[in-house]
Amino acid sequence: MAKEELIEMRGVVSEVLPDSRYRVTLENGHSLVAYTAGKMRKNHIRVLAGDRVSLELSPYDLSKARISFRHLDR
Repeated sequence: MAKEELIEMRGVVSEVLPDSRYRVTLENGHSLVAYTAGKMRKNHIRVLAGDRVSLELSPYDLSKARISFRHLDR
């Protein structure tokens, strides 16, 4: 079976939760809980409140997401 297509979205981290989870507010105003991807965790990339991030959502459960990239604001 082919892997299902992921939904790519962007948002802002609004709150850091325990167990390396984050509450993220999407650009369209919805809020969800996200966790960091394995490569981000492996490379010790820190995500703080206020960071802009890219998310991957499964089409089957839109309440959870994976943070795939932290955007730099310079």
